[in-house]
Amino acid sequence: MNGLPLTLEFLAVPEAVPELRRMLRARFAGEDAGDLLLCVSELLTNVITHVGERTPVTLRVTATHSGRVRVAVSDPAPAVWPILREAGPEGTSGRGLLLIDAVALRWGVEQSPYRKTVWCELRPPTPRRAVRPVGVGSAGGGAQVEAS
Repeated sequence: MNGLPLTLEFLAVPEAVPELRRMLRARFAGEDAGDLLLCVSELLTNVITHVGERTPVTLRVTATHSGRVRVAVSDPAPAVWPILREAGPEGTSGRGLLLIDAVALRWGVEQSPYRKTVWCELRPPTPRRAVRPVGVGSAGGGAQVEAS
């Protein structure tokens, strides 16, 4: 797993979410890191929404001894715990932990007197399969096929 370990300290602001995704895409270039990007985005968005903008956070992305990727976001609000809840069909928020619960192998919360860390473990990013154009100049017009 290239790109690990990674530790970043920053303020939780909405602009940080797409910036982190861009940085992680570049760090894991050539690998399918979609679940990693999703989980980082959702954990950071939870801090912004439930703890507050400009909260100092630490993001850690590490490899576990079992070969998984562990994503951990720590913040200084130990009493503000994430809650797995159902979002109604008309709801515009409230699905972040449901998404993490769906894609993560496991997740949880660690609490200390002055911080909490919400973490999840994922399968490691896998190399992307090469895609090559087929039928360039023909009626197919450049359809793409996975190379095997």
